[in-house]
Amino acid sequence: MVFIGKLGKFVRVNLVFVIAVLAAIITSFIVVPDKEYLGYFDFRTLTCLFCTLAVVGALGNIGFFYALAKDIVRRFTTLRSAVLVLIYITFIGSMLIANDMALLTFLPLGFFVLTTTGKEKYMAFTFIMQNIAANLGGMLTPFGNPQNLYLYTKFQIPTVEFVGIMAAPFALAILLITLCCIIFVKPEPFVLKDEKISLPLGRSIAYLLLFILAIAIVFRGIPYGVGLVVIPVALLFLDRKALKMVDYPLLLTFVFFFIFSGNMARIDAVRSLFSYFLEKNTLLVSVLSCQVISNVPTAILLSQFTDNYKQLLLGVNIGGVGTLIASLASLITFREYSKHNKGKNGYYILLFSAFNFAFLIILAAFSLLFQ
Repeated sequence: MVFIGKLGKFVRVNLVFVIAVLAAIITSFIVVPDKEYLGYFDFRTLTCLFCTLAVVGALGNIGFFYALAKDIVRRFTTLRSAVLVLIYITFIGSMLIANDMALLTFLPLGFFVLTTTGKEKYMAFTFIMQNIAANLGGMLTPFGNPQNLYLYTKFQIPTVEFVGIMAAPFALAILLITLCCIIFVKPEPFVLKDEKISLPLGRSIAYLLLFILAIAIVFRGIPYGVGLVVIPVALLFLDRKALKMVDYPLLLTFVFFFIFSGNMARIDAVRSLFSYFLEKNTLLVSVLSCQVISNVPTAILLSQFTDNYKQLLLGVNIGGVGTLIASLASLITFREYSKHNKGKNGYYILLFSAFNFAFLIILAAFSLLFQ
């Protein structure tokens, strides 16, 4: 019974990973494993993702991002401005440290700010806006979301072109988030106590240098093999815990979806069907697919059937808002909210759906009109 309980918990927390494993196994009976399987894997994407997750984990372990964000938040004197800056920090953080890590870092800060100042009534709204900010803020950079990193690498998209594709919806997302905060959060008096957090200077510098190395690898400035050696070796001496904390289920999700999508691309009927629909409207198909199977699997799967990376990139980023499973990051936020607010899941899901689908409709319509 204990084993079954632990297995059930693992499946709930890593549902997309489990689906990826099952999809890979099932399609392996249709397309029997052969030497072509080796061509399925994008080792550069896997390496970049591993290096970024490891270094960001090390910075998180010393409280670097939390301390920086808390110091910024305490400088504001109204609740509206404090909530806005919390959401902006999450927005910017997702561009630099990926959306899931931004949420794991800044959702606890949001909880701390609201509970210590007696403003718990805004917690659902703040968490939802932080979640939307994390999913949409990461769209501007190749390393902001896992699906971005994959598509940026697979299609060898020039960095300037990548940013140009995502700039307009990114700007619209900022505008929408700001308007929501102005409308739904009152400018109530707000005081957060001044509490200094000291950071270890040596480790902070070392981890920031490793972070720069990881970013240089993403932008193809340094061979990814260098990072695969330097970063793990450095962290073995500086912070082994960071290596243990890497989201290995996410990495393995990529591996198994590479197998699944590779197999699907070799089935003639499937290839014809996907190619037909993607020729009609790649952006709309990818947005709808995200709502059902999440944005990372959508990016990996649909990239096998279209070369229209512009619409695919827009679709899997915009499609990160919507349902709870549209982005893995949304499940992190739901889990964090549920932990602190027992019995309020229904209220949260209703509010989450209202805001997320509103953002989804506006951003998708904007992108369809101006693509």
